[in-house]
Amino acid sequence: MKSITERISEKNWNVAATALHDNGYAILENVLGKNECEELIVLYNAEDAYRKTITMERYRFGLGEYKYFQYPLPDLVQSIRQTVYPFIAPVANKWMEELNIDTRFPSTHEALRKQCHAHGQTKPTVLILKYGKGGFNTLHQDLYGDIYFPMQLVLFLNEPDKDYYGGEFVLTEQIPRAQSKANVLRPKRGDMLLFTTKFRPVKGSKGYYRVNMKHGVSPLHRGTRHTLGIIFHDGL
Repeated sequence: MKSITERISEKNWNVAATALHDNGYAILENVLGKNECEELIVLYNAEDAYRKTITMERYRFGLGEYKYFQYPLPDLVQSIRQTVYPFIAPVANKWMEELNIDTRFPSTHEALRKQCHAHGQTKPTVLILKYGKGGFNTLHQDLYGDIYFPMQLVLFLNEPDKDYYGGEFVLTEQIPRAQSKANVLRPKRGDMLLFTTKFRPVKGSKGYYRVNMKHGVSPLHRGTRHTLGIIFHDGL
């Protein structure tokens, strides 16, 4: 199997960029192999890999558990974070331009991380999540501070309709002066879902306007669902 960097680089990023711009999300299939997914699931129980564990029901975030990695990140996770970022940073900058926002993002992830650290955001926000029967995640946004990158990704480590049932990824759009729209997505094991962190531009009759977005997970009917979430900005 080719390296994770090669596999990511060989994806059709022009198609992904168009999907992100038009829909606020894009799915890249078969980014991780079965063995890599299984290794990440096993890593969930390696307590020395994490800085913090969150039980969702305690904070009314849903029902399930997730763990934030500590630095240094595992090699596979670090490679994904650093390799994906340069492909989507131009899309993020295009969004800022269309919405007349002064913010511009650097071309490398290391430069973004330095910006975060200069603002006191030094904690890694990469996390791994686990849901069992009845598990769900309420609609939310992953911001963690004043500096935030407008896109993030999730990698699916279990096979839907085999390892778990239900547990769809839900992405909502709050269209101004209209009802919310929901996108319900079911990526397969090894797939990468890129999606907007907070908002995206949508073209109207008078130019672009901002559509706010949130994401969550619908309840699992049975089985176990693990995902790896990679957020590009660090947190407070």
